Amino acid sequence: MHLLNTSTATLDELTEPVDLRQPPAPMAVLSFTDSDLAGLAAAWEAERDLLPALRLVPLRELRHPMSVDLWLDRTASGARIIVLRLLGGLDWWRYGAEQLAAFCRARGIALAVLPGEDRADPRLPALSTLPPEACAALLEGFRAGGVAQLRGVLRRMAGHAGLTLEVAPAEALPLAGFWSAPPATDETRPVVPIIFYRSMGLAEDAAPVTALAEALAARGAVPVPIFVASLKEPHSVAFLRAELPRLNPALIVACTAFAEGQDQPVLAASGAPVLQAVIATTSRTAWASGPRGLGAADLAMHVVLPELDGRVLGGAIGFKDAAPSHAALGFTRQTNRAEPDRVAQLAARVMALLRLRATPPAHRRLAILLPDYPGAGGRTGYAVGLDVPASVLALLDDLRAAGYTLGDAPSTPRPLLDLLATPAAAWPVAEYAALGGTADAAWGEPSQDPEVTDGAFRFRAIACGNILIAVAPDRGRAHERRATYHDPALPPRHALRAFGLWLRHARDVHALVHMGAHGTLEWLPGKAVALTATCFPEAVLGALPVVYPFLVSNPGEAAQAKRRIAAVTLGHLPPPLTTPGLVPELQNLDRLLDEFAAADGMDRRRRERLAQLIQQAAEAVPALPALPADPDDRLRALDAW
Repeated sequence: MHLLNTSTATLDELTEPVDLRQPPAPMAVLSFTDSDLAGLAAAWEAERDLLPALRLVPLRELRHPMSVDLWLDRTASGARIIVLRLLGGLDWWRYGAEQLAAFCRARGIALAVLPGEDRADPRLPALSTLPPEACAALLEGFRAGGVAQLRGVLRRMAGHAGLTLEVAPAEALPLAGFWSAPPATDETRPVVPIIFYRSMGLAEDAAPVTALAEALAARGAVPVPIFVASLKEPHSVAFLRAELPRLNPALIVACTAFAEGQDQPVLAASGAPVLQAVIATTSRTAWASGPRGLGAADLAMHVVLPELDGRVLGGAIGFKDAAPSHAALGFTRQTNRAEPDRVAQLAARVMALLRLRATPPAHRRLAILLPDYPGAGGRTGYAVGLDVPASVLALLDDLRAAGYTLGDAPSTPRPLLDLLATPAAAWPVAEYAALGGTADAAWGEPSQDPEVTDGAFRFRAIACGNILIAVAPDRGRAHERRATYHDPALPPRHALRAFGLWLRHARDVHALVHMGAHGTLEWLPGKAVALTATCFPEAVLGALPVVYPFLVSNPGEAAQAKRRIAAVTLGHLPPPLTTPGLVPELQNLDRLLDEFAAADGMDRRRRERLAQLIQQAAEAVPALPALPADPDDRLRALDAW
């Protein structure tokens, strides 16, 4: 399997000791969830003159055992009540939870260890020092959500810190619903639900969702933000099953993590395409500066697991960024900051899919791309486990039957490959320059590209009505294809960049079909996931929809196409294996060589006779390469050939 050279690690991904240096306070809350901490900060600020001092602790800062020990000694030692909210259960912070529990028991500090999601972890109550009913009351406030309910949590905590305050009953907000009143819809504008976590809305930390909704509305779609507790929570699932059919969505954007984990995923049941939008826990700095794009946790939660539901990765639209420090709480809030150009890219991808869906088949323009894997001559159109030329012709028949507009097309593979052997399509270099094509250090001026003749790029492409069949230009030097095909640092040649722009602008294709594994586009330099506008897979293809038949037994390389060019991969089975046949002359030569090997060292006269017969049989083979003069060397060369 080919791997991108992105093994560099950053401090954001490594666990290193951190000393938070928080001064002690009577109350402390530790949580993995930024929405918990942000909501508590707002709740405490609203009643700071009434409540005891509070420390808020993001658990991502206490991943190292030494960090835990430093915080216990410096901060926890002065607390009277500590609340620990664990997202994902005990195993995500086992050392810290167990050390904290022992610390609190030894010093008589009230401790409530609460689950961070809607399901209980039976191991947590044993760590708490507060009675179960007190823990349940605190958990009820967290689950109810919202600043008003979290004020109640802090008032209950104040009671355990020696200050009795009146606490109003928690009034749970809906677990799922429309973020605003559903807009009026009509048949002329496509409806696009945006599914996001309720906790983001309650913490007033949904800026990426708002930015995406605004971008889609500006492009003519009808965005409908919907908040859910999760895609596994029963009330949320029931709400979506009831409301999505009424909305009749043209496409759905999911900003939630993980897979749905249901036999019938509720989003897929709508029949609409589902794009996965990442609102990352990775910091913006780490994303911008690192080659990986996303940290391991984001990759697992927001990319890998949603793929199990069949979601197509649309990209990252928001990252964590530090808000101004809150000195009174010893806390710097990490907020979800929208990344404007990534929001625009996802909106463009959504609209490209909606355009494809809304265009009648007779008017759809498709580009079918044949791979040109580096190898010996005559390998054009080669893919692992797929007869590409025959598959392209079969696809043309299916498209014609489905109502697509096709002109004359070859009927057999050989004429198709012959037509693609010579560059027939032209695109002026001046138009490439007008769309941003400029000189670079690797390849110089665009006009110097080997594919340029008479001021125009020449592409191997033929048009069959509205269907374009093409072979992409080399990404590097033709005589160094094996060395440069997956070079993670070498930019693609101007011709390949121009080819992508030509498809998108001059040909204005609705979608690209990449026929077989694998091509070069998903391996171009750039981040491994959560690409930027300067990453070459996006620079070449933009927001163009990609459909990619891929060998089903090669999911590792298919993942590159899914994650780097937002491809919908269609798994195909490998072809049945058959024994290759030989022409009669080669069959005779092969038989004589086998007999010679059996006689060698056992029957000298038979060996010499077979050697003569082999020489005679070799003369009848027309494609035989030049052979050594020495008889023994000639026999060895024939056997190796």
